[in-house]
Amino acid sequence: MAKLQLSVAMGDYDRTRALYDGRVLIDGVDPVYMFLNPEEMFFRAMRSQDFDVCELSFSSYLVKHSRAESPYIALPVFLSRAFRHTSIYVRKDRVARPQDLKGRRIGVPEYQLTAIVWARALLQSEFGIRAEDVVWVRGGIETPGRPEKIKLQLPADIRIEQAPAGETISAMLDRGDIDGFIAPRTPALAAMANPNVGWLFDDPTAEAKAYYQRTKVFPIMHVLGLRQELARAHPWLPATLVKAFTQSKSVALQMLSDTSATKVTLPFVEEQLKSARELMGQDFWSYGVDSNRETLETFLDAHYAQGLSASRMRIDQLFHPATYESYSI
Repeated sequence: MAKLQLSVAMGDYDRTRALYDGRVLIDGVDPVYMFLNPEEMFFRAMRSQDFDVCELSFSSYLVKHSRAESPYIALPVFLSRAFRHTSIYVRKDRVARPQDLKGRRIGVPEYQLTAIVWARALLQSEFGIRAEDVVWVRGGIETPGRPEKIKLQLPADIRIEQAPAGETISAMLDRGDIDGFIAPRTPALAAMANPNVGWLFDDPTAEAKAYYQRTKVFPIMHVLGLRQELARAHPWLPATLVKAFTQSKSVALQMLSDTSATKVTLPFVEEQLKSARELMGQDFWSYGVDSNRETLETFLDAHYAQGLSASRMRIDQLFHPATYESYSI
């Protein structure tokens, strides 16, 4: 019997590489893999549904899914996760502490980006700064005129301005035209070289660890999406994809743990791995629903509070029904 041919778009991560190089196979599938950057993947997925299986922005998916408009159904495979304390940059000459951001102007590439949803959730839960307390200035990080991928329907008290024509939020931060900058990427080099520009948190790693200890939340950035019509036509496919991506992640963690010769071009990997497991447990980058309920509930609350979800979604509405449970031996 011929295997099902699928296009699969994903990031070039250690946790996906065993799929790409064939060490892990997807049962019954002949995949065509593409390693793409998030901006290209998400734009093409949301605008023209170019891929059968695709890494998706969690926020973009939830915007569309809450309106019953998503061409993809999500699977609980969390290919990107990150604490977003390092995503918040400010003018240090006028912002000394998080509370100083209230009433300020903050640049963002798109209002609905997952990293920015998480950063706003952090500012609200920890420091009382709501989305409506800030003016959001939208523009490209390095290229002017970045469009919002999805047309948003935001509450009237959310204030969004467009960056002036020909301007980027990096240049505006550098000049001091805005007070802060939140994005998945760093500001452009000129702004980073400015002595008045820096992280909001002087030690974001310590802040993130303390945040995790209080909340047990490890923010989820990206989920895996499967085209809705493929999920309907092949009921075996959602669980099969979760199985393969989970196996690929296991291969990556085995390689990371092999300290005979480090597989990562970075010193202190062994120490960082030990520290992460002491803080977050052995399966610190878990897939699946049960081990991520607190993180998922936190994101669902924040997404709705920030005016992005059409309704407050429930966890049991997020993913394909076949992926909430798995077999055991």
